[in-house]
Amino acid sequence: MPRQARSDAPGTLHHVMIRGTERQRIFREDKDRQHFLSPIARILAWVLMDSHVHILMFSGPAGISKFMRRLLTGYAVWYNRKHHRTGHLFQNRYKSIVCEEETYLLELVRYIHLNPMRAGIVKNMEELDRYPWGGHGVLIGRNKNDWQEREYVLNQFSQTKGKAIRAYRSFMEEGIALGRRNDLVGGGLVRSPGGWSQVLSLRGKEKRIEHDARILGGEGFVGHILKEADKRLQRQLQIGGRKGPIDQVIKELCKEEGIEEEELRNGGKRRKVSQVRARISFRLSHEMGIPFAEIARHVGVCTSAVAKAVQSLDCGG
Repeated sequence: MPRQARSDAPGTLHHVMIRGTERQRIFREDKDRQHFLSPIARILAWVLMDSHVHILMFSGPAGISKFMRRLLTGYAVWYNRKHHRTGHLFQNRYKSIVCEEETYLLELVRYIHLNPMRAGIVKNMEELDRYPWGGHGVLIGRNKNDWQEREYVLNQFSQTKGKAIRAYRSFMEEGIALGRRNDLVGGGLVRSPGGWSQVLSLRGKEKRIEHDARILGGEGFVGHILKEADKRLQRQLQIGGRKGPIDQVIKELCKEEGIEEEELRNGGKRRKVSQVRARISFRLSHEMGIPFAEIARHVGVCTSAVAKAVQSLDCGG
């Protein structure tokens, strides 16, 4: 029975893509890769490339947003400190496509695990079997970890482990000739590159929004996801007003706490102003999916300060 997934409800299948800013390297050595993987759990397929990452995962009880924010923020801070660099490591936040499990789970497992071959890092299946930075080796039993959903994937092929591994590997070999699958990275509807913030932008301009890149599935699945979008996303789409959702949230919380919007927007450093700024940043990021850089332009501080403020509230600070 396929999961009746909502956009980020527990058990929703997500294809997550993470890229380095301007396609720069995000891993320089194996210790970087090991550190990146250390907090990961409930993964069906994964691969680490030099400048990007693919993950196929089920969202947990809290959805994927909080997990991904902690993963990427924690890794970026560690990486920058270790390699004596500054600035953004990742391109935007990350991209996540909600996927129809029944139709796309195995296709995505194959697509993700064949990445090293398409990139020319390995030349054939024998080399891919030995590639340590992807989930393929775990599925065939060559590598081990305690956080990959190995049995769940193999059971899609057979309940007998040996048969399942042989069928999976044959399935992988059949996929080599397919090359890059644009249909698996574009979503079931035409792209909205800016995610929810782009949707809101178009809405403010009174343009008709017909398509969305966050969903990969058939017409019925796409319709179900959009119809059953959770309250957080519904709220974002409903926030209107001439000034837009960011200004509305700023106005609301500044009024609630009795501070002047101008002081906040001009970078005021009073403790109370900083606390309100953190609450605004947290709400805009968590409830609306607005990028840190966009939030920073409205609240009078740099992007890293917004990220730090959001992380402090994530951790209960």
